[in-house]
Formats: sequence, C-alpha cells, structure tokens
Amino acid sequence: MTKESIYELDGRVPLKKAIPLGMQHVLAMFVGNVSPLIIVCGMLQIPAEQKAALIQNAMFIAGLITLIQLYPLGRIGAKLPIVMGTSSGFLPTVQAAAGSYSYGAIMGASFTGAIIEMILGFFIKPLKKFFPPVVTGTVVIAIGFSLIPTGVKFLAGGIGAQDFGAPENLFLGFLVMIIIIGLKQFTKGFTSVSSILIGIVVGYIVAMCMGKVDFSGVTNAAWFSMPQPFMFPFEFKLEVIIPMCIMYIATAVETVGDVSGITMGGLDREPSDRELAGSVLADGFGSAIASVFGVLPNTSFSQNVGLVSMTKVVNRFTIMTGAVFLILAGFFPKLGAVVAATPQSVLGGATVIMFAMIAVSGMQLVFKQDMSGRNGMIVAIALGLGLGLGGVPDALQYLPAWAKLIFAQSGIVVAFLVAATLNFVLPKDEQANQAE
Repeated sequence: MTKESIYELDGRVPLKKAIPLGMQHVLAMFVGNVSPLIIVCGMLQIPAEQKAALIQNAMFIAGLITLIQLYPLGRIGAKLPIVMGTSSGFLPTVQAAAGSYSYGAIMGASFTGAIIEMILGFFIKPLKKFFPPVVTGTVVIAIGFSLIPTGVKFLAGGIGAQDFGAPENLFLGFLVMIIIIGLKQFTKGFTSVSSILIGIVVGYIVAMCMGKVDFSGVTNAAWFSMPQPFMFPFEFKLEVIIPMCIMYIATAVETVGDVSGITMGGLDREPSDRELAGSVLADGFGSAIASVFGVLPNTSFSQNVGLVSMTKVVNRFTIMTGAVFLILAGFFPKLGAVVAATPQSVLGGATVIMFAMIAVSGMQLVFKQDMSGRNGMIVAIALGLGLGLGGVPDALQYLPAWAKLIFAQSGIVVAFLVAATLNFVLPKDEQANQAE
C-alpha cells in the first residue's frame, strides 16, 4: 500500500494533500447540513441565540458521526467514506408537527425513531435479499435525479432568494462548473482530484469581488463556544412519533442506496453485509445523539456520494480531516461562519455535477444486470412512479395526511417500494433461473 493512496480506504495520506481533499466534502455538505435547522427555527420562531447554538451543534454532530462511520465503534459504522449531516428529508414531517407540537416533542419522536432504525440495522443481512442490485441501483438513480432540481435551485441563487435566477448567480454557478470540468478533464494529479474544491474557492473569491458574500454572520459569531445538549427537553407524543418512525424506515432505505453508490462509484463493487448494517446502525446511533443536542436526524449525505463517484477519492484518513474540521467548527463558530457565507450559486455549480454523478453511479449498478426483460421493467416502473409522483405531489392530494407525508414528498421512497415489491413478485427471467 502506497503512502499517498487516496484511492484506497486505509492508505495514510500526507496532511498537505488530505486536508484540501477532506475540505471538499465539508464544502459539499456544509450548507445542506445547517439549512434544515434554519428552516425549522423559522417555523417555530426559535430565538436567534438558540438558533445559532443549534447550528453550532449541527456541525459538531455531523463531524462526530462522520468519524464513527469512518472508524466504527464496534458494529456501529461502515468503515467507508460516508459523510453524515442533518437530513432535509424529515422537514415535511417536522413542518406538519410544528403547528401543534413543541420542538421537544419533535426531538422526542426523533430519538424514538433513531432507536427503531438501529434495530433495523441488526437485521440488514436477512433483509438484504430484498435489496439486490436492481433495487438498490434504482434507489441510487432516484436519489440522484431527485436532488438535481435542488442543485439547479442552488445554482440560480438558492431557494427563496430575492435575486433567484439573476444573471450574476447563473454566471457564478456556470463559472464554478466550467472550472470543475476543465480541471477534471484536462489536468492530472492534485488539481484533478481537487477540482470541486478549487472550483468553489475560485467562485467564492469572484463572488467576494462582486459583493455577493455576506460576512455579517462571521462578524457576529463567537470565537469559542461549547456545544449545548438538552436545550429542548424530550416530550413523547404518539402523533409525532408514528410519522417520524416511518420516515426513519425510508431513511434506512436511502442509506442503503447511498452506501451502494459509494462502493460502486468509488470502489467498483457492491457493499458487504457488514458495511450496510454498520451504516444503518450509525445512522440511528448518530440521530439519537443528534436529538440530545436538539439537531434533526443525521443521515448519510448524498452529495458526498456524488463527490466520491466523481473523484474516486475514498481514503478514510482524508475524509477524516474534513470531519475534524466540522467538529472544530462546532467549537469555533467563526470558522464555520466563513464556510457558511459561501453563496449558494457557487455551491450550485458544483452540486449539479455531483448530484448527476450519483445517478450515474446507480446506472452503473443497474446496468451490470441484464436489462432486456424483468429487470428493465422493474427499473422503468419504479423510476416512472417514484420520480413522477415525487415531481407531481398533487396527484396524491386526496390521500390521508400521513400517506401524503410519506409518498408525496419523496420519490425515493416510492421508487424503493415499487422496485422491492416488483422484485419480490415478478418471476425471474429464464436465463437468470438457469444461471442460479
């Protein structure tokens, strides 16, 4: 094993190379990690000082649980380059609960659901027969395609931006995209594998020159502060717990898809039973800790799956440097505020590429199978219904509220359920039966 084996899980990489590559992963997920809490704080009108503390906690938790995924605690963790962060997938469920219940009730439900996901993690091996490549690959494709519109919204200036679609936003986004493509395709070595980081840094500097970077958050942030647990005492309300637990099951499915995307995109193989179980256990364990610190559930971040697929950098030590930065950002708010000031249009130029690469990883997984018969039908119907209903949620407007929360908000869940059901029901092709 070479010293600078950035393409191997366990190679030791010099810090001068590891830190920039690890920072790529932080930049890819940083805004996505804190934005769900910003949205929820707005829903519940949480005071500014508590909001700042929750954002600080979100950075600390994301770094801590990423470390556990990289370097497992017993069976908890996949020992893979999985980057964890605050999930935006729970926002519809939280929004529905926010009108009638306290944030403490939401955290109590989150803690309960986390325990349920950990229990699922212990049964991944017997359940794996329901997740063959045609199913997990379809989920990975659905993840990528579902995220692409979000990337485009970032590129145009960000959701809710007053200057959404403004020429200067599009200029910054496409500038970053062109730099990434150019460095990735026409250079070798460090500049090629660091193309995402370099593109974002150049975009950041250009945005500063254009007056598009708001440093007020950096000015107002404290130099040092400890993460605060138990800011919101748990309350346990069954009405909140049930939909939250259903979303945790969907999250476990998405994590299986993310892990498949990482191993296929970065290691050119399918994940092992141990890796799948460890990743889901870490999801649940991390979300339980997150709820103690008032943070929404932590899950594997799909944008980082796209980054692994694009750069092929899977070295755990390298990703660990990014996790350490996140933990430090949890103690030094000014550090995180500098990264948080990155304009969303700059991030959008990178995320559009990364999200699309997730879909490509899923395609690689799927197209290793014979797609002429049964498998092709499964993928077509699952993606057709999943992406279709996810893009047109009003098609399910007359379903009960709980059903809409699950099926009308996430094409990923629908795609998985349809693919898994058809895989179980449809008879295998004759060639596949003979091969067995």
